[in-house]
Amino acid sequence: MRARARVVVTVDGSTGRSVVRELRSQAPLSLLPQRGAVAAGSTVATVHMVGSATAPLGGDDVELEIVVGPGAAAVLTGVAAALALPGPSRSRSSVRIELAEGARLQYLPEPTVVTRRAAHDGTLEARLAAGARLRCREMLVGGRAGEPAGSYRGHLRICDDEGPLLVQDLDLGDAALHASPAHLAGHRVLGTEVLVWGTDPVEAVAGDWWSLVPLARRGALATAVGSDAVGTRRDLARAVANHPGWAAGVTEGLASHAG
Repeated sequence: MRARARVVVTVDGSTGRSVVRELRSQAPLSLLPQRGAVAAGSTVATVHMVGSATAPLGGDDVELEIVVGPGAAAVLTGVAAALALPGPSRSRSSVRIELAEGARLQYLPEPTVVTRRAAHDGTLEARLAAGARLRCREMLVGGRAGEPAGSYRGHLRICDDEGPLLVQDLDLGDAALHASPAHLAGHRVLGTEVLVWGTDPVEAVAGDWWSLVPLARRGALATAVGSDAVGTRRDLARAVANHPGWAAGVTEGLASHAG
């Protein structure tokens, strides 16, 4: 199955609110804007990502494009975990993000479970203009309870106008690699968040199975590993809470969906 989705968020000049100007999606990924009193009272545009319970299936090719205009703010949040399943060929998901000057985006999908014998490739590329802010989460679960992980190959690239901020590749599915202290240290869940959001941490901060590390140019990478998604997300939130720019944004009411 080949599916394409696109969301464009801009600022409404008459109200100053961020609004969804364009929204297109097709199975197995549906995009649903938040409506009602909550949406009407917020300056941030929120879109829910609803995926099929049987996707991505081997051979699926899904692309999502996110465009946030100058000064606009958006949150894309998942509703349920994605289940990567085996099929005749590798499945593929691609996310492309374009943030204009002063734009803000939180991209917060639910975990991707890479089941036994599944083969999935995931790519996320983001480009940030001057003053743009990005919070981007990824949660990977190696197999359902009691089963080994399938094969996963991930590529992450985040750039601004001056060049790359973070380029990272990730492989799951090799038992020896999973056991290595340099990889998952025997855990089955990996959570990461990239934060390019105001003031960065001066130095790395770490706790039990989580860390927050400043990037070389700007931004920071939070990482947590664990035995289950709930505990790993909790540890990831501990790491993110140590980011001074993000903490200030929450305090000032500039961020939503902080969990």
